[in-house]
Amino acid sequence: MNAYIDIVPKILPGLIVTIEILLAASCLAIVVAFVAGLGRVSRFTIVRRITTVYVELFRGTSLLVQLFWIFFALPAFGFQFTPFLAGVVALGLNYGAYGSEIVRGAIIAIPKGQTEASIALNMTRWQRMRLIILPQAIRMMLPGFGNTLIELLKGTSLVSLITLTDLTYKGLIIQNTNISYTFPVFIVLLFLYFIIALPLIIGV
Repeated sequence: MNAYIDIVPKILPGLIVTIEILLAASCLAIVVAFVAGLGRVSRFTIVRRITTVYVELFRGTSLLVQLFWIFFALPAFGFQFTPFLAGVVALGLNYGAYGSEIVRGAIIAIPKGQTEASIALNMTRWQRMRLIILPQAIRMMLPGFGNTLIELLKGTSLVSLITLTDLTYKGLIIQNTNISYTFPVFIVLLFLYFIIALPLIIGV
């Protein structure tokens, strides 16, 4: 019990960093998911192709490699990122690519009769999307987005590899300074990640 009492105060600053990354990356991922998802069903071929390349590139490569590219490789091309910003951008773009498929799938799942009825009412394409299709599609997206955000939370542990002092980074520091704390540290990490994920599970 003394080990846990010693570990918790030391690891809590990492909890704050993890929550900050989760919130920022989630906002970016949701925006990217809608932009790319709508792009995938665009009537313009060039838009569909560009978004398809983005989605397949980020879904088909490792998040860890993307994180390293953004933080270590892009500065060679003149793009410098802080560890926090690099983590947010990598997570947001990666999970935004997965989220775009949720958006696209939900839009396609809306019965065609809904679109035909809105056309009969002389609605523009934007009005049909905003007033008829998206309100129904968003309800279908919620379970998928819930799973994606939970996966994003677990993905935040990788930012420790670019020197960001998140939960995992703090836990590893504590474990390295006292090898007898190995089991308690990972128990605390397990519990804290579950506590963060719980509101996402309940909310969705």
